[in-house]
Amino acid sequence: MDSLVSQFQSLIPIDASKRSLWISLASITFNPTAWNIIARNEYRNRTMTRRIFGGNARMGCYFLAIAIFSFGMIRDSLYTRALNDQPQKALLPQPLNTIVAATLAIVGQILVLTSTWQLGITGTFLGDYFGILMDSKVEGFPFNVLRDPMYVGSTMCFTAGALWYERPAGLLITLYVYIVYVIALRYEGPFTDMIYSAREAARAKGNAETKKEQ
Repeated sequence: MDSLVSQFQSLIPIDASKRSLWISLASITFNPTAWNIIARNEYRNRTMTRRIFGGNARMGCYFLAIAIFSFGMIRDSLYTRALNDQPQKALLPQPLNTIVAATLAIVGQILVLTSTWQLGITGTFLGDYFGILMDSKVEGFPFNVLRDPMYVGSTMCFTAGALWYERPAGLLITLYVYIVYVIALRYEGPFTDMIYSAREAARAKGNAETKKEQ
């Protein structure tokens, strides 16, 4: 067993004794988990909208957007700190180590920023859970290329960081990011679909009642 561990560490050196590593993993887990719990509670109980913002759903969504963005910045900072505390090892030969990392970072940021542009603030930051629904499905770039471009772009940026700092442990953290995102999407996607399905059902019912009255 010890020999297997040593062989693994020779391939992907990682210092599990560093507290920064576990704090980074905790922050990666916390963000999507917390926001989905808060947003679902808002959908069911309107806690923030009614008790904090006097019934203003848009203000509640903006508040959550600021919180998500701020904690995302903290998560990225903790990831960088964790990378700096890990053993360094060349992952790609020069100059590919720089070129690939920079390309991934640029493409990843483009996916994140264009997703935000297409969805807007309320569409990006769980506005549908506040009852702020989009009129129609977004089909422009990057949604015409990827189903979840924001999550893909974020994962690419994590990968870019691991390659840029030449920290193999960063690739394992990135794998964990991917797993967390996949799990989050399995809960987030169907719930969002349910919200829009409920709206369409309400519209259909309203149209049917209108025809009866006519």
